[in-house]
Amino acid sequence: MEILKAILFGIVEGITEWLPVSSTGHMIILNEFVSLNQSPEFISVFLVVIQLGAVLAVVVLFWNTLWPFQRRRGNAPVIKRDKMALWGKILLACIPAAVVGVLFDSVFERLFYHALPVAAALAVFGVAFLAVERKKKHTLPAVTSVEQLRVPTVLGIGVFQLISAIFPGTSRSGATIVGARMLGVSRETAAEFTFCLAVPVMAGASLLRIWQYGLNFTGEELAVLGAGMLTAFLVSLAVVKLLMAFIRKHDFQVFGWYRIVLGGIVAGLAVFGVLS
Repeated sequence: MEILKAILFGIVEGITEWLPVSSTGHMIILNEFVSLNQSPEFISVFLVVIQLGAVLAVVVLFWNTLWPFQRRRGNAPVIKRDKMALWGKILLACIPAAVVGVLFDSVFERLFYHALPVAAALAVFGVAFLAVERKKKHTLPAVTSVEQLRVPTVLGIGVFQLISAIFPGTSRSGATIVGARMLGVSRETAAEFTFCLAVPVMAGASLLRIWQYGLNFTGEELAVLGAGMLTAFLVSLAVVKLLMAFIRKHDFQVFGWYRIVLGGIVAGLAVFGVLS
């Protein structure tokens, strides 16, 4: 039964991590109704570390975009400058969230990892999606590829990612996509850069939680964690492909409305004492 629950969590993680709808909000609701029969400490680790499965899917799908080394037959490996430049942008955008997250992660979790703050973040960024997409509807984007991203834009996206690190329910992908769109980045480029940003951010967050928990996992805990990660990986492969295809023809307004509705549901469940 615990393995089946872990698979369900993996499915929800694989879907909601990449769609800008907040995996945190969905995990809070799911954990309330399908809670793992494990220690609170392990559950806290599990909900973060299964993201490793999701991020591995991005590594697989965007391997040619992210891997900077090219081996030529009979010659030494060649480092591709455009790929190294991309990694420079990724790391630059990650600095604000990485510094603040390492220093204050437990503080933010204690203060804001509750139903009402998550509901508020869901609704606020849902409205932001609607406003930004309507404003940009008849405006040609200034940036249409990750190669065109400049330092000020990258730092701006990094600040929006910081917001998601502080307020659970904001959605990391949602915050960075909204920020990128506000800064004149096309939908497809905003999504692609957001996926690339996820690699160091989510891997780093997962490793930090494992380090904080220690390596004292039981056999059952490892099985649960493995099932969740594998499911998140497989589901993420499909979801990322579908999302990239979707935004070539549609905007993000549907996700804005979804976030507002979900925020209302989470707030209602909190008011009636179902969620805390």
